[in-house]
Amino acid sequence: MADFKIRKECPPQLCDCERERLLGGEQAELAILRLNLTEEKRLLAHIETIATYEQLKKLEKNLQKNLGVVLRIAPGSGEVRTVRGFQIQLLEQPGLCRKTRAAIPAAVRRCLARHPEIAFAILDEHDLLGRIGRSD
Repeated sequence: MADFKIRKECPPQLCDCERERLLGGEQAELAILRLNLTEEKRLLAHIETIATYEQLKKLEKNLQKNLGVVLRIAPGSGEVRTVRGFQIQLLEQPGLCRKTRAAIPAAVRRCLARHPEIAFAILDEHDLLGRIGRSD
């Protein structure tokens, strides 16, 4: 069994995390279960303290490396006027609780609302601001 505290079981009717299926699987798959409630609260607090685009990119890489979780942040298909115009999501995977898939993007949105320069960097990364200065 695991030598770390794992996330408690969710009520079966309320969550689709497939925690029990993971417990019977390989050790590599168990990494996501390390995100217990205490660790999730620490992660959410950390996300809300992010102040630069580089820190946000580092968070994305660390989530992937340590937990196997893919965080995607991109401008929405329409016009982006506020942080609600960004598509922020955690890709579904076994062991990732439904509440966590909602809480982490919400924390990222709060971070972007506090630091609009990060939102502008995301827009620039997707070349939405780069086209303004060019004449094609």
